[in-house]
Amino acid sequence: MLSTTALHHLHIFIFVLACVHVVFCVLTILFGSARIRQWKLWEDSISKKEQDPEEAQGPKFTHVKDHDFIKSRYLGFGKNSYILGWVHSFFKQFYASVTRSDYTTLRLGFIMTHCRGNPKFDFHKYMMRVLEADFKKVVGISWYLWLFVVIFLCLNVSGWHAYFWIAFIPFILLLAVGTKLEHVIIQLAHEVAEKHVAVQGDLVVRPSDDHFWFNKPKIVLLLIHIILFQNSFELAFFFWIWVQYGFDSCIMGQVGYIIPRLVIGAFVQFLCSYSTLPLYAIVTQMGSSFKREIFEEHIQEGLVGWAKQAKKKAGLRRTANESSHNQVGPKEESPLIQMAKAGSRETAVEENKSGEIVHGTAS
Repeated sequence: MLSTTALHHLHIFIFVLACVHVVFCVLTILFGSARIRQWKLWEDSISKKEQDPEEAQGPKFTHVKDHDFIKSRYLGFGKNSYILGWVHSFFKQFYASVTRSDYTTLRLGFIMTHCRGNPKFDFHKYMMRVLEADFKKVVGISWYLWLFVVIFLCLNVSGWHAYFWIAFIPFILLLAVGTKLEHVIIQLAHEVAEKHVAVQGDLVVRPSDDHFWFNKPKIVLLLIHIILFQNSFELAFFFWIWVQYGFDSCIMGQVGYIIPRLVIGAFVQFLCSYSTLPLYAIVTQMGSSFKREIFEEHIQEGLVGWAKQAKKKAGLRRTANESSHNQVGPKEESPLIQMAKAGSRETAVEENKSGEIVHGTAS
């Protein structure tokens, strides 16, 4: 269906798309990680506070509504209305998406749920390890993303301006993800404020998968993957057309459609790095389970090796049991049964002999 020249141009486009996607993912992770590293000051401050003997004295009872986390997330705008709560979450992602009180409360909730025996757990370090592990998944390009590219190229018909309307997909998805992550924090605050009037010590939230879409926090990472790829696709397509065919090419389209598309792409890239990625890094830890990055790298390797050895030994034990069972077989009997049968045969023989003797005497 394609000529040699068109196929060559398509190969160039695929190469440009892959390069732009990798570059944009790296920039997103770098800028997002830079913002997350600012939270290291909060982590160090909390650790020093926990080591202070004056702070380590008996916990005091405090009113729930006196905590900063409840004041900002529960007592504020949208408390008494479900819809206003979502509106508050939507605008919250644009300013102070994660505050010190949010970090402190979510950190303590994670530690008390998954690391109760280690109150000095470095939550910030764990969060950065999880983010690095997830980055490897985001950089890749899955088959369904390539399917999107094929569908778009088929829909790129003159007069439809498909390249313009498709730019709103990552934009809408990004706003939806940011709103959902902010709303998860609000839900955690509502749970505590509605169940308790006063608490002893610090405020503790309860992580749960129930706060996420379909009870699966991993869906957020999948959506971020789609957002970054589609945004990369939009800008890669623009640069490819510009270099390959020129800015005045009919494929490029009208300037009135080009400028908004570039503005949307830049906005998505900035918001994802500045707000959505840091939100993802901390909020998705509020699930019912933790990730393997909770262990140090050498401990992970040790656990993986131990699991492989245990699986190997279980397989060998199962094979040995099956072989021994096959060797015994249904016809082979245990020594006790064989002795019992031999004894019964000897008894029968003796009875027969005694019968013959009696018969001979009688005759």
